[in-house]
Amino acid sequence: MLFQRKFKRFLKILGPGLLYAGAAVGVSHLVQSTRAGASYGFDLVWILILANILKYPFFEFAPRYAIATRNSLITGYKKIGKWAIIAFAILTLVTMFIIQAAVTVVTAGILNNVFGLNISVLNLCSIILFASMLILIIGRYAILDKLMKFIIVILAVSTIIAVFSALNIPVKQPVELLEGFDFTNKIDILFLIAFVGWMPSPIDVSVWHSLWSIEKKKEIGFSPSLKESLLDFKIGYIGTAFLALGFLTLGALVMYGTGEVLSPKGNVFAEQLINLYTGSIGEWSYLIIAIAALATMFSTTLTCLDANPRVLKTTTELIFPKLKNTFRNNNWIFWIWILFLVAGTLILIGYLSSSMRFFVDLATTLSFVTAPILAFMNYKVVTDKHMPTEAKPKLWLKIYAWIGIIFLSMFTIIFIIWKFFIP
Repeated sequence: MLFQRKFKRFLKILGPGLLYAGAAVGVSHLVQSTRAGASYGFDLVWILILANILKYPFFEFAPRYAIATRNSLITGYKKIGKWAIIAFAILTLVTMFIIQAAVTVVTAGILNNVFGLNISVLNLCSIILFASMLILIIGRYAILDKLMKFIIVILAVSTIIAVFSALNIPVKQPVELLEGFDFTNKIDILFLIAFVGWMPSPIDVSVWHSLWSIEKKKEIGFSPSLKESLLDFKIGYIGTAFLALGFLTLGALVMYGTGEVLSPKGNVFAEQLINLYTGSIGEWSYLIIAIAALATMFSTTLTCLDANPRVLKTTTELIFPKLKNTFRNNNWIFWIWILFLVAGTLILIGYLSSSMRFFVDLATTLSFVTAPILAFMNYKVVTDKHMPTEAKPKLWLKIYAWIGIIFLSMFTIIFIIWKFFIP
């Protein structure tokens, strides 16, 4: 009976970690991890593992801070100095349109392919974004929470089955004849930067996680313990790392060495992605895989559309506290930011490019460059004097975090020098 009660309690608490997984298992996994395997075989497995290890502390700090202080990381940024919250607001404004455009264009490509639609990318992205707004109007956090538990399980099971099935596929040509990753090749290095930028996800998502943790507490009516909250996070984080390995493995086993290149066009890419699964499992699985892939990318689009305005609403209220008391219901700030995000995203898609790869590489590169700043800010928040002593990270985790900050900073500096100062 005691075990049963604890299990039921944990199922209630489970949620923010899976929402994190839903935000992470999108472009970084379906697109970038698959591209890594298809283009370079298993050469980048160590990069995938290293990225997940180095970024771990900065995501873990989100539920740690939210449970300990009952505030989001955004409040923590303000407490360590106005410079931090303003810097975060600027970083969010710089990246949010590109991120939303990237995930929406990929979703549109999968939707076009699965249903055989002949709708322009811009029009289909408009439909997706307005449908997402409608869902958020109806259900907000509760719908996100319930959807994600179902979607992540379906995708995880499908990926595991597909990977084990792909192990039986014969190698297309001798491994020694295949070209691997070349650290002197500019195209390969640019892909590496884009790959690391969203592996397992942008560090911005840590802020989203802290907000979801607070929303979860409101929904269930009690505050989980720090231990319970961190367990929920670890399930999501470790799960996304294994799924990333699964997508890379599928790309390596099914596509590497065939001469087939993943298309930058969303609908063609979607067909290739689904074929990775059906080619391994069998044609009978097409419908299940198509639904899982579409649901995954739509949930990522929905999650981003909810998270960025939610973040900016809180940021706006903290920077301009008088706005919070302007009206009885201050949700109007959230909806203004949503409309602003949707409008900016559609303008970007309409005027810059309809290429899925263009948006994905730009968004992931921006996340790579801003990662050291957000990593340091998250560390500063959880070690600040206002953080409850019992919840502060232990010495080993602080050292771990500093190793991550140093490595991320070095990678970013090397990239900037290589990109702008070396001909």
